[in-house]
Order: sequence, then C-alpha cells, then structure tokens
Amino acid sequence: MMRIADFFKSIHFKMITIFMLLIFIALQVIGVYFTGELESQLEENHRDMIIERADLLEYNVRQELTRDRDEEEEPLEDDIADLLQEFFSIDNSEAQVIGPNQQVLGTSDWNEQDIVGQQSTSVRVERALLGSSDDKIVKDRTGNRMLVVTQSIEDNGDILGAIYIEASMGSIYSEMNEINSIFFKGALIALAITAVLGILLSQTITKPIVDMRKQAKVMREGDFSRRVRVYGQDEIGQLAESFNSLTMNLKEANAMTEGERKKLSSVLTHMTDGVIATDELGRIILMNKRAEQLLNVNSNRIMGASLPEMLHLSETVAPSDLYDYSDSILLDFSDENEAFLLEANFSVIRNEEGPVNGLITVLHDVTEKETIERERREFVANVSHELRTPLTTMRSYLEALEDGAMEDENLGPRFLQVTQNETERMIRLVNDLLQLSKMDSDDLKITFETVDLGALLHQISERFEMITKDKNIRFSKDIPIHPIYVDMDKDKMMQVFDNIVSNAVKYSPDGGTITIQVIARTKAIDIEISDEGVGIPKDSQPRVFDRFYRVDKARARNLGGTGLGLSIAKELVESHDGYISVDSEWQKGTTVSVTLPYSVHEKAGVSE
Repeated sequence: MMRIADFFKSIHFKMITIFMLLIFIALQVIGVYFTGELESQLEENHRDMIIERADLLEYNVRQELTRDRDEEEEPLEDDIADLLQEFFSIDNSEAQVIGPNQQVLGTSDWNEQDIVGQQSTSVRVERALLGSSDDKIVKDRTGNRMLVVTQSIEDNGDILGAIYIEASMGSIYSEMNEINSIFFKGALIALAITAVLGILLSQTITKPIVDMRKQAKVMREGDFSRRVRVYGQDEIGQLAESFNSLTMNLKEANAMTEGERKKLSSVLTHMTDGVIATDELGRIILMNKRAEQLLNVNSNRIMGASLPEMLHLSETVAPSDLYDYSDSILLDFSDENEAFLLEANFSVIRNEEGPVNGLITVLHDVTEKETIERERREFVANVSHELRTPLTTMRSYLEALEDGAMEDENLGPRFLQVTQNETERMIRLVNDLLQLSKMDSDDLKITFETVDLGALLHQISERFEMITKDKNIRFSKDIPIHPIYVDMDKDKMMQVFDNIVSNAVKYSPDGGTITIQVIARTKAIDIEISDEGVGIPKDSQPRVFDRFYRVDKARARNLGGTGLGLSIAKELVESHDGYISVDSEWQKGTTVSVTLPYSVHEKAGVSE
C-alpha cells in the first residue's frame, strides 16, 4: 500500500498525468472547435438551401398571383399546391402560402390541408405581410429545433402575400452526434497510446532524478562523498554533473563556514561590548559572554526570549519598532544602591533590498559617562553667567546714585526701585538656575500671565543702554506702539531676552548697533535681536543651542560665558510653545529670532 501511495506522489506518475492531460486538452480544444465549426457550416448550408427554395417558390407564386386566369383553368389554390409539392417535398418540413388578407392559400403538408382557406394567426406572417422577411432557428413544443423562414411576396411594391416555412434541423444534429461519438472514441484510443508512451519516456527522465534525490538525502545528513551517476550529455546529464559540482562546493563551503563560525565565536567571546542577535520576530538567537555579564543572565536560559522584554522595553516598544531605531537608546538598569546605564545600538540584518532577517544589538556600559554628564549639569545649576547681568545692572545704577543721582528727587527713588527690582530678580534667577537640572526631567514650572511684550522689550533695552554707555553701543528699536499681549512667565522670558541681548552686547564692537525688531505674524509674534559682531560660522550654527558649546572658547571664557545661555533660552522658549533660531554671517553679525504665540486675550481683542 505504501509503494502504491508513493507511486501516485512520484514525478513518474505526474509526468504521465501531464502527458495525458495535454493530449486530452488538445483533443478537447480541437474537438470543440471542429464540431462547432462543422455544426455552424451545416446549419448555414441548410438555411441557404431552404432560403433558395423559398425564393423559387416566391417567384412562381408571384407569377401565379399576377397573371390573368381563365375560367377553364384550375383554381389558384390547386396551382399553389402543385408548386408547394414541387419545391417543398422535404421530410419534416412544411411550407405555407398566405394571401394578403392572412388567408392560407396552400400548404405542403397533406395532413394539414384543412387549414387552407383559414386565417393565419402567426406573428411572423403578419410581419411578412408588412414587408419584413425573417429566418430563425426555434424549438417546437417537443424540443426539436426548427428553421422558420418568412418571406413576403411583392410585385412592384405591392404585398401580394407571404410564404411561411418550417424546416426540421433534426437530421443535422443527429449527424453531429454521430461525429462526436466517433471523435470521443478516437480520443480514448489516443489517451491510451499516450499513457503507454508516457510510461516509457518518463523513465528516462525520472531515473536520474531519483538518483539525485538519494544524493540530496545523504547530503542533508552531512555526507558529501557520494556522487550522482551521469547517464548522458543531455540536460539531465548536465544537471547531474552540476549536482556533483554543487556537492563539492557545498563541502568546501561547509568547511569554510565552520571555520568562520569558530572565528566569530572567538571574536564575540573576547569583545568588551555586549552583542545580542535576534531573528525576524525579535527572538534572541545569539548572545556573547559580555552581554550575559551586562544583563546578568544565562544565555542558555533566555534563548528564544523577546529582546524588548530582556531590555525592559516591552511596555513601550514592539520587536518590529526596533528596526526603525537609527539612534542609540539609553537603558536604565539602576537600583537603589548603584547606578547602571547601558547604551543600546541596533543594526538590521537583511539581504540587499530584501526582507528583514533579524537584528544585531550592541550594548555599551555608559554609567561613568552619564555620571560625569550629570555632575556637569549640577555644576552649571550652581554657577551661571546669567547672574552677571543683574549684578552689572545694580552696579551701574548704584554708581549713578553715588555720582549724584541720589540728590535728584525724580531719579533717586527710581534708581533705588530699579536696584531693588534687580535684586529680587537676581534671587529668582538663582532659584531658577538651581532648578536647571529639573528641565531635563520635565519638572520645569511655568507661571503664565498676560504681558505687554513691547513694554517688556523697552524696559530691557533701556536697562542695557544704561549698562553699555561706556561701549557707546546704540540700540535701534522697531517695536509697535500699540500693546502686544503674550501669555508668558515674565521672569523666565526676561531671562531669555536678557541672555540674547547680553550676548549681542558682548560680541558687538564699540560704536556698534543692536537692533530689536518686533514683527507681527498671523498667529504669532517674531522678536528679532541683531548685532554687528563677529558672527557665527555656518558649521557652528546648528550647535549654538547645545549645552556648553562655545564658538570661540577662549573669548567666551574671558567674557564670562559658560556655554549655557542659549540652551537655557531654547528650553524656556519651547516651554512657551515658541521656537528660537539663529541666522548669522561670519564677521558681519548675528540675528537671534524668538517666535511666541499671541495671548488668547490678544486674539479675542483683534477679532472683535
């Protein structure tokens, strides 16, 4: 039973089946086309014969209807009956001649002679008496197909009568059935001969293939010593030779792969970075010793586990999401007693323009690096050049008071009020700087109030005009006269503009001009602060908002900068749903643009 089942599954049986199917389909196509065309031709010939006889009958009947008849001659009905017998003495057919008033003048069927003289009720006859001729194959009550022909009898445009013919098509279809029977018997004989030839021919092809199948089974078990017998130099023989060459190549490739595997295993074992490989579903298939140490796991126990779960990312990241990560991910494995941070970099394994086959993850221990960075941020929280501006302002106003402004009844109280305000602002700035580290943890608290932006900018510029009178720096202001209301944390935004103007003052030459311009947009307001200083090189402009980045490090330190001002400004502006940008040209000056959304009250006032 097993051998019989294997035979039906073998290529030997499939080839025989294919040969027989091909012959069967070919015979069917030929048979359908041949019988269809033959049937159409026979129907057409029969129709032409009936129509030709109908034409002859119509001509003779018209002659009888139009000629003058003597009283001694036979009646018209007898002459028509003679014509019908002459032209339509055909088995299983009937022809009728109908007068202009639908009266039957004659019929070729002797059994239907009683209808002569009666009225015809056929719709086709009515159409023929109106001048329409028609021929069509229809089925009678018994299901036999009949050719029905109707033809009008005309003379000089006058309708003299009509001819109605019913001719049986049974003989044609009986003949077609006999032809189909002969064709079917021939097809069976052809299929039997094809089966015998298919068995003989398929053996010459399947025998070498069976031998190659045995060779493939042996190769699957790792034995590459066996060779396939070559029976000839045809395509099958060439395939056998190629199979033997493939066996030798696989033997060499297997040895080379084994050597490369040992080298790769040695490299992975001695790497200082952890390496994890996964399949296309994100399941771990390889892990080196360093990765085991970093993750504190045993590779034998976690094989097949999900990579996101192993990296504690399963709650937010799916395995397929890791394919799109081009940047590294910082993983926090810290506990209460010790900080432990890993940096993970992902690389997709795929063929050229093919599907993803897996993922390589490289783990670095960055605990020390992140600790140093954290300490640096804490240092910045305690030492900031942002304290310089309020201290300088206080000194300038105190000097003015010492120089005699104290005696002035108007200036004295005003200057004292300014110094008091600056002292309070300095205290607030120190508190903000001490909380700088909270910005990284989204713990920054913003207290919004509606502020007239124009008045704020005027206040800042006036204060810096007082500070920079020794450098002879001129301030040019293009600020609308009408109030411009913006929802902001006044202290923090004053810190932003103080920082920007302070930088402009630092890098402006003596006698330079600082321009403060306010541009109203549809949904936001732009504040542009420009100077005529040394400018910023193009390659440095994308990094000016990075913490601790300085274009000219030596000069920035001499001016008291720490490289934090613009980074703090950027975070504060973004916390107000705004954005900040820099546009500069080397040796020609710098423009810092701050965009802030209008106050809701401002929008309502404009709409009203």
